[in-house]
Amino acid sequence: MTEQQFQHELLRAQTFQKYPPEPTTTDYWAGYQRGLRRAYHGENFGTPEEHKLWLSLSSSDDETRRERGRGYEAAFWQHAPESELPNEQRRP
Repeated sequence: MTEQQFQHELLRAQTFQKYPPEPTTTDYWAGYQRGLRRAYHGENFGTPEEHKLWLSLSSSDDETRRERGRGYEAAFWQHAPESELPNEQRRP
């Protein structure tokens, strides 16, 4: 992902968080922004423990945590470097 793509996606997520298409999506967009930063900056953003925690939130019983986790995963997996993708998501 280029810096221009990162900035574009970040601005989009910030806009959707501020003016959500649906009132319940603000937590999703907060998580999306964090996942986007982790995907762009890699291990320089957050610790491995924080990364694991954010990836685990999508299965939380708490709706706020679950939505933040879903957003984090969506941004991270979509923009993660090929080397960090699970094998089934890597290009052949």
